[in-house]
Amino acid sequence: MNNKGKLKTYLMVALMAAIISVVSPFSIVIPISPVPITLATFAIYLTVYLLGCKYGTISTIIYVLLGFIGAPVFTGFTGGVAKVLGPTGGYIIGYIFLALIEGLIIGDRYEGAFFSFLGMIVGTVVLYAFGTVWLTISMHMTISEALFAAVVPFIPGDIIKMVLAYVSGKKIKTLLIKAGII
Repeated sequence: MNNKGKLKTYLMVALMAAIISVVSPFSIVIPISPVPITLATFAIYLTVYLLGCKYGTISTIIYVLLGFIGAPVFTGFTGGVAKVLGPTGGYIIGYIFLALIEGLIIGDRYEGAFFSFLGMIVGTVVLYAFGTVWLTISMHMTISEALFAAVVPFIPGDIIKMVLAYVSGKKIKTLLIKAGII
């Protein structure tokens, strides 16, 4: 990759980290759950679809690090170590593994719906696992309480986000390729 190609890649990584950071703070609180609904998963699905495993994961890590150091990029425009150590911290850390696993499964098969959805689904299951385990520890909940509060209500919305990320990602990727950006 030449210097111009590297610059384009780095700019796309920064842009996608910025997009994740901009959409993630907007949230809806469900009365039965300490975990709000956000667009973070949608943005991460899309980021990995567009940038692949390595650069999609790097964008997600940048987002998590921005929040960790205090930038208001987490739900409700919050950030900081306390947020990462709070009840939703497992989901925040889980975002990194969502991106990594989605990217590993999709691999070079960007156009295939099967591997795209498989990557998003398996990555989301791992995200749910991280979030659920941390929620049980931090909120002194049972696994079943945590699952019914912070996983089950989110499944339909996450499926919708996956479909939207795949459909929009396919169109955006085509445009970026035509423009010579990726």
